[in-house]
Amino acid sequence: MKTDFASRLTKLGTETAFAVSQHVAEFEAEGNKVYPFHLGDINIPTPENIMEAANRALQDGKTGYNPSVGIPQLRDVLAEKIGNERDISLSRENVVVQPGGKPVISKFIQALMNPGDGVLYPNPGYPIYESQIEFHGGIPLPYDYIPKPNGFSINRDRVEEMIDTNTRLFIYNNYQNPMGGESDLDEMDWIADLVQRHDLWLLSDEAYFNIQYSGKPKSIVSLPGMQERTVILYTFSKTYAMTGWRLGAAIGPANLMKIFAKLGVNDESCTNHFIQYGGVEALTGNQEGSQSILAELKKRRDSLYGKLNEMEGVSLYIPNSTFYLFPDVTDLYHQIEAKSYEDFRSIVLRETGVSFCTREHFGTPQPNEDRKYIRFAYSGISVPEIEESMAIFQEYFERQHALTLP
Repeated sequence: MKTDFASRLTKLGTETAFAVSQHVAEFEAEGNKVYPFHLGDINIPTPENIMEAANRALQDGKTGYNPSVGIPQLRDVLAEKIGNERDISLSRENVVVQPGGKPVISKFIQALMNPGDGVLYPNPGYPIYESQIEFHGGIPLPYDYIPKPNGFSINRDRVEEMIDTNTRLFIYNNYQNPMGGESDLDEMDWIADLVQRHDLWLLSDEAYFNIQYSGKPKSIVSLPGMQERTVILYTFSKTYAMTGWRLGAAIGPANLMKIFAKLGVNDESCTNHFIQYGGVEALTGNQEGSQSILAELKKRRDSLYGKLNEMEGVSLYIPNSTFYLFPDVTDLYHQIEAKSYEDFRSIVLRETGVSFCTREHFGTPQPNEDRKYIRFAYSGISVPEIEESMAIFQEYFERQHALTLP
């Protein structure tokens, strides 16, 4: 029996936060206390009304196949909600329900990219972008960010120098994972002009669109000329604490959504039937649950930011969106004489129990990067544990600093 696997698998990456989770689980199994900042999961229950709606559908026999594009009720309410929030006109023909947000990435690439086509994508960014581009034979074109006092902005010069006639797609994640970065209107206008000038398709990953602590979120699809060339990635995971439900949607031009539906028939037949009724309730029912989730996340953000911001050797800003902080820890990294990002992460876990992901878990670092960043996800840890963990974290580095003094 031949044991060689397909050669293309060497190009398939992974969501490396899960690899960190495995290491953390092993460390915890040895009897160690862990403070989990590594995975963007949510330890807040899904709102009760959503669970009740899904349970009713289950009891009503919604356990069989359903249309590969999703049940009509959910497609209709998604079209209405997305359209109203982004000030565009949509119908159910523009919506294909997905088993989570992640499948939208692979279907976007499969539907629109040929091998050898260039794809611009954020780096640091969600690692599945890079994985899917390489797996399907595309040319990865990673664009980076410039740190500023109030956040990060896309390195426009880098984008302009990479783009050429082979460039086909632009992946854009406003309200960005891992940095919490947020485009101002000028940056959004620049992207819209760029993709129209070069006739590119754009994937707008809007997983964190509704995780906003103040103000009103904006979508690039609302800008002139963008709706006909944009696919929105929508997911219920973050807003409604439904990470394990695996429910999301692709929203885009109707002719392209037919291709997404065809890919879905080949990949998964359809999205789980009864949970889609939970999705309808999430969008149309009582919103107190989602508002409570947001309020709790804000408390956690403020607590974690306050503790990190007072630490010597840490530099960061406070994002208005997502549930991540992305501090510059270059001084701490050198203070403990870490040999690599993984060395730094492992030492800190062992000495403090504080677990996080590093910049290295969000796309291949570029040769010119000299600052060291880590990502804290505060979605899965309570305020008391944040305060407790940061006291240990700070005390450890203060002790290390004292040891280096002459």
